[in-house]
Amino acid sequence: MGRKLYVGNLPFAVEQQTLTDLFSQCGTVESVNLITDRDTGRSRGFGFVEMSSDEEAEKAIEELNGKDCDGRPLTVNEAKPQRKRFEGGQREGGRPSNRREGGDQRGGKPRW
Repeated sequence: MGRKLYVGNLPFAVEQQTLTDLFSQCGTVESVNLITDRDTGRSRGFGFVEMSSDEEAEKAIEELNGKDCDGRPLTVNEAKPQRKRFEGGQREGGRPSNRREGGDQRGGKPRW
């Protein structure tokens, strides 16, 4: 199983092919996911690269962390697991999330 790497401090003009070429110097690149703004389509300055093995991922971290990319030092480290998002306006306890907590007819303190 490969390891997913976080790549930060990217120039906004960087493209996925540029990241693929850069990381392929350290081993086999399984996937590249450059995070873009959904409104403008422009890069948000970070992305994720998945290498095919743990050894290649370690090599990429050692060789590319701090390396200059168009005048910016890259930040390369192991990606943290994605946090769970809550869907449908629900919070962790399953209660609806709204601003009218307490008061009303719920036994909380009155709003007035």
